[in-house]
Amino acid sequence: MLCIEKLDARYGLFQALFEVSLEVVRGETLALIGANGAGKSTLLRAIAGALKVERASITLDGKAIGGAPEHSQIAHGIALVPEGRRLFATLTVEENLLVAAGAAKKIGRTGEWTTERLFKELPSLDPLRARPATALSGGQQQLVAIARSLVMNPQILMCDEVSLGLSPLAVDSVHQLLRKVRNAGTAVVLVEQNVSRALAESDHYCCFQKGRVVLKGASANADYARVAHAYFGS
Repeated sequence: MLCIEKLDARYGLFQALFEVSLEVVRGETLALIGANGAGKSTLLRAIAGALKVERASITLDGKAIGGAPEHSQIAHGIALVPEGRRLFATLTVEENLLVAAGAAKKIGRTGEWTTERLFKELPSLDPLRARPATALSGGQQQLVAIARSLVMNPQILMCDEVSLGLSPLAVDSVHQLLRKVRNAGTAVVLVEQNVSRALAESDHYCCFQKGRVVLKGASANADYARVAHAYFGS
């Protein structure tokens, strides 16, 4: 569905990605693995439209969309759950979702992921609707951040460090929701520091090192020694 072909990305004069090529398949999860600074988040930002890249380097269903602005990528069905969640601090849990739902309606991205359905899928959040979003626990805030992206009814949901700083129980809740998303046919791109968890929750993986893809394959057949070598570069 999404094809990345020889993608380069820069921050000013600094080149952060070098000829990255990979594919994201509908209804599957792709895990991006690598140390801090390897280029994983930069790739998500490039796909989401936050960085200028060559138009032909990103295609969605055969259409070149690289370098399009963020609002265009959202309209194409690409949603990013950023590292740090970035919830609207002055809004309640429900208001965070309603703002996104309103934007989705304007650009025609309505579908099965409605605000009410998400509260049913996430019963722990339902009694917290009226609470300020940033007054929740880290795990609850992460669920709100994912739900806010889901009401855009994306084709591709990209999640950057979704389990960072969360308790094991909260991590389980987050990945349980992501499995439901994948089973509903939405592709998931997952940046996850826990390599074992990343492989367990994905269909395919790509290892990044210094802005390059150095290893990729089917997660079920991953050789942990080779993945560790690609991760640490040793």
